[in-house]
Amino acid sequence: MSVKINDKLGRPLHDLRISVTDRCNFRCSYCMPQEIFGRDYQFLDRSELLNFEEIERLVRIFAGHGVKKIRLTGGEPLLRRDLEKLVEKLAGMPGLELTLTTNGGLLAERAQALKEAGLNRVTVSLDSLDDEIFASMNGVDFPVEKVLEGIEAAKVVGLAPIKVNMVVRRGVNEQSVVPMARHFRGTGIILRFIEYMDVGTSNGWCLDDVVPAFEIIKRIDAQMPIKPLESNYQGEVARRWQYRDGSGEIGMIASVTQPFCGDCTRARLSADGFLYTCLFATQGNDLKKLLRGGASDGKISDAVASIWKARTDRYSEIRSSETTDLPKVEMSYIGG
Repeated sequence: MSVKINDKLGRPLHDLRISVTDRCNFRCSYCMPQEIFGRDYQFLDRSELLNFEEIERLVRIFAGHGVKKIRLTGGEPLLRRDLEKLVEKLAGMPGLELTLTTNGGLLAERAQALKEAGLNRVTVSLDSLDDEIFASMNGVDFPVEKVLEGIEAAKVVGLAPIKVNMVVRRGVNEQSVVPMARHFRGTGIILRFIEYMDVGTSNGWCLDDVVPAFEIIKRIDAQMPIKPLESNYQGEVARRWQYRDGSGEIGMIASVTQPFCGDCTRARLSADGFLYTCLFATQGNDLKKLLRGGASDGKISDAVASIWKARTDRYSEIRSSETTDLPKVEMSYIGG
């Protein structure tokens, strides 16, 4: 039996996002800019990462507080050796939806094994269909086709519904909005557009770089008419839109212009065991110290409850010139 907990604003804990590695084969301008995360950057030593048994133990504890959805993220989670073994451990827990967010570069070769291990579905990051724009956003040396092959492989093995996340940055890839929408329309794949956010402190964010959701909607609607849909559940971050001819749906994640802090039910666990209660948090809480210090499940559970109950995070609602320069945790460290 789970004991649900609410934070100070009445928001329950429902969704745990777990970063299984801080490494990535993208060096994107969004969360891992090349000038900071270059070849010589010192990532975490493997011994500092939570092992699979520790992650499994924490997931059981979080499930005891009402968590129903587990998302494996990074960095790039498919760079974690033997990730399928972790998926198998977590998939064996009743009542959990298990998903994974990836840049898709390794997905084609891993999709079948992940499905067999018990993964439910995947979300793939893809910011353009144009190789040059794709490379400028993500600093990769592989083509868009490799990501598309991964998406197709996930579709074939049944990791569905598949979602594709496109971060839109003015002056870089806003011209890719309509081509992306047209490409995935009618495929059963849900394309979601994300406003460029001030995650971390290294991506040089400024408000002028944001393409507002209403502008994205206007661009798409002008060529492929759409209409709004109701949310699937409370706390859903993407506002849903459907093509009027019934050929599919898209989503808008507008945390800059339309904040959704009031419904946020997500916690984030870094690869080295720190718990963060907000994507824009300035500091985390060390659960690894409890795990490796001999703490009982009950003591760790009490710590999680105490951290969540004290939460008042609502950064996107109070964003201002005074908050944007706060020393926030990097997205590559805690995942999206």
